[in-house]
Amino acid sequence: MSETGRPAGVREVAAAAGVSRQTVSRVLNDHPSIRPETRARVLEAMSQLDFRPNRAARALTTARSGTIGVLAAGASSLFGPASSIDAVENAARDAGYTVTVAHAASLEPADLEAALDHLRAQAVEGVVVIAPQQRVQDAMAQFSLSVPSVTLHGAGGSADEGVFVDQVLGARLAARHLLDAGHRRIAHLSGPGDWSEARARRDGFLAEVEAAGADAVVSREGDWTAASGAAIGAELVADATITAVFASNDQMALGVLHAARSAGRAVPDDLAVVGFDDIPEAAFFAPPLTTVRQEFDELGRRCVARLVALLEGGDLAFEEPVAPVLVVRASA
Repeated sequence: MSETGRPAGVREVAAAAGVSRQTVSRVLNDHPSIRPETRARVLEAMSQLDFRPNRAARALTTARSGTIGVLAAGASSLFGPASSIDAVENAARDAGYTVTVAHAASLEPADLEAALDHLRAQAVEGVVVIAPQQRVQDAMAQFSLSVPSVTLHGAGGSADEGVFVDQVLGARLAARHLLDAGHRRIAHLSGPGDWSEARARRDGFLAEVEAAGADAVVSREGDWTAASGAAIGAELVADATITAVFASNDQMALGVLHAARSAGRAVPDDLAVVGFDDIPEAAFFAPPLTTVRQEFDELGRRCVARLVALLEGGDLAFEEPVAPVLVVRASA
């Protein structure tokens, strides 16, 4: 580590070893012209400064790598986390940075730290943590990243500074749409309780329905898949008093559509269905799905803008979170 607190670069290694930066580069590339005693002195300086050799090819004259790391903490194949990673990559490229992604093998602290070590080895200047699960957030709080970081977990928290999508508002928009259509007994198909987004969507749904004096039914937790949506949806559609379902994501909403069709309940005549996310396939469900769209491009832009501000020694906060949008189609 350099005296400035930044990760050490070739410049610092050269100064510590008393050689030129070109000599350091030759040591890194195993050039045969380097004398053994010079090589030993450079390697000792690298060890003392905790220098990461694989940064040299990127920055022989500066300690900056121009790289942002993304830690994907499990479930990165799901639409939300995958879209968040894509959005960060696009925004980073626009800001002149490259991105390296490390996927944690599991949600265990040891695997999360191993993924962070992988990013550190790439000499990343900052880290974006895609951490929708509460246990990941708890684990990350125990780690020392040594570089600036921004955490994305969708629902917002005291330190998020507007870098999140307003999940509560999105759920309220969905519930209000159903209430305005005259539904008075509405079910919510819950997502996994360990996910902050799922908890926020449930809370927003309950707040809107209860404020209207309507009857809210909250299901057992699904796992974001269409299969769990179909299984739990079968329980919900069996109750004829439930005339509408708000599913915590579009895949589970697809399962509800399947369950309704199997039970002989027509959508939207007998049962209204609303999802969340607006996945690309949502417009092609049968019927096309009314859902809540998350603006991932704006989320990625804000995330990278905040991280770049931190890298430059400043700060950046947004007054309001990213606003979701209700997309009305034929299912409700």
